[in-house]
Amino acid sequence: MIRHQITERFNYNLNRTVDEIHPNYSFDVSCQGTVPEAIIAFLDSETYEDAIRNAISLGGDSDTLACITGGIAEAFYGSVGDVIEREVKARLTPDLLTVVERFQRTYIYKV
Repeated sequence: MIRHQITERFNYNLNRTVDEIHPNYSFDVSCQGTVPEAIIAFLDSETYEDAIRNAISLGGDSDTLACITGGIAEAFYGSVGDVIEREVKARLTPDLLTVVERFQRTYIYKV
């Protein structure tokens, strides 16, 4: 259903899998070369973490791919999970942690 709707609305080729993209994917900063692959990374996943791993495995502009995929995956699967959240927060500098917590309180949930 999601694959069909996005293909119809945006004319993206989503009839591929992460495994099919791997051999020929390279760095591409364009929306046309990044967004469909990020969506496929999500569509081929079973969990939030799986989606991120799919995106990063493609290589290329992997930080952008993972950000796009992560946004979609969190909206679909819900929270990134306690383990990932704790690990990320442990690695943030105090000033960045303050920004994240303020954002979460304002837009997502009470911290």
